Amino acid sequence: MIRINYRDSKPIYEQIKDGFRRLITQGIMTTDEKLPSVRELATNLTINPNTIQRAYRELEADGYVYTVAGKGCFVAGVPAIDEVRKKELMDKLKEIIEELEMMGISKEDIVKEVQNIMVEREESK
Repeated sequence: MIRINYRDSKPIYEQIKDGFRRLITQGIMTTDEKLPSVRELATNLTINPNTIQRAYRELEADGYVYTVAGKGCFVAGVPAIDEVRKKELMDKLKEIIEELEMMGISKEDIVKEVQNIMVEREESK
């Protein structure tokens, strides 16, 4: 579910937050699904419960989860702001592709490079 890389320079709470964000945005965790309790996840990952609590607080502030007092944290879904950010990034990607094409780089080379990047990312997970 969530993996922690202790050699990563990114703080552990951010790795947890990113892990849950990925699960939510990819549809692996669905709306109203319960997240593991702070104590349960802290035990499974052998980290301080305060670290989990911080990640959950930030996920809630970002609109990915909501808290029900006495019940726990639940998936709220993908916030609308994510759709805006996705569009911004896709627009940037289009600009980069256009610039690469103006530099004479072929469509095939661009696609090949993007595929190589995606393979490297999969292998590093």
